[in-house]
Amino acid sequence: MKHVVFLAPGQLEWREVADARVQGPDEAVVRPVVVGRCDLDRLYLAGRMPLAAGEPIGHEIIGEIVELGDRAGRMFSVGQRVFVAAQISCGQCAPCKRGATSRCTSVPFGASYGMGRVGNYGGALSERIRVPFAEAMLVPLPPGMDPVPAIGLADMATDAWRAVAPQLAVRPAGRVLVTAGPCPVISLYAAGLAVSLGASSVDYVDTDSSRRAIAEAYGATTHQSIASTEAGYDVVVDGASDPEILADAVQRCAPDALVTSVAPPFSAPPLPMLAMYHKGITWRVARPDCRAGHDGAIDACMQRGFRPDRVGPKVFRFDDAIEAWLDPALYVAVRT
Repeated sequence: MKHVVFLAPGQLEWREVADARVQGPDEAVVRPVVVGRCDLDRLYLAGRMPLAAGEPIGHEIIGEIVELGDRAGRMFSVGQRVFVAAQISCGQCAPCKRGATSRCTSVPFGASYGMGRVGNYGGALSERIRVPFAEAMLVPLPPGMDPVPAIGLADMATDAWRAVAPQLAVRPAGRVLVTAGPCPVISLYAAGLAVSLGASSVDYVDTDSSRRAIAEAYGATTHQSIASTEAGYDVVVDGASDPEILADAVQRCAPDALVTSVAPPFSAPPLPMLAMYHKGITWRVARPDCRAGHDGAIDACMQRGFRPDRVGPKVFRFDDAIEAWLDPALYVAVRT
């Protein structure tokens, strides 16, 4: 079978690889039906995040099951369409049981599809992928849901969900601030989810006017600069990856505010630690737990009006996956 590998920033290549096959009773093999390009893929292609030459790429997957191990067949069926978690997780270890599915101890630390991590699990831009823990990693596509507009729920919406949903659960009707930068789709999803989950206000900061228009369509109030925002935010989603913007956002926090960085911080931020101490600010910077966020993100779409397709995607054929991944559009997907 063929798959796409990363060569260098701005360079991808098709290569032949051995067919994916079930290797145990808990496994599945899935044919990707729609694959989305994550914000992280854009960072790899721009050279802002490291990825070794020859590594498979892509990790946002909605697919169709084509083969099942004996135990996996008790829960799923061949032909069923499913979301596939981007991170490899067993569902049984202590971290998985508490929802920390990105830190599963049954596999090499950080094992994932298409991110250059240890484990040789391949990437999403492939004719087939092996899912080693079907019960833990697969989520059925809801009946009647079109996988193309729903592809954002496979990964980036779970990243955004973890930055607003648990926080608004303990700060009901809280005020939310979202800043955007190198992970723009995640930031937009955070704004849209915050609105759908009942935030009393959502302020979205972005220098890009087209993205501000999308945020406005989600119901957010938009700003070109954080300087025009106010103070007293209960929830902050830091997607700017700019130390000065993060420090400014923290200064605008209400007491006991919850701050989550969804973009990798590329340098140590000069945080106002004394102010954070007195206000009781919680700052979390971490990879998301993809599988742990699937149920909430899907529910927000099905029950609360969240529209992942407001950001796209622009759709390409599978054979044009390289052109798709290099396309400048905000969000793209390939469909088989």
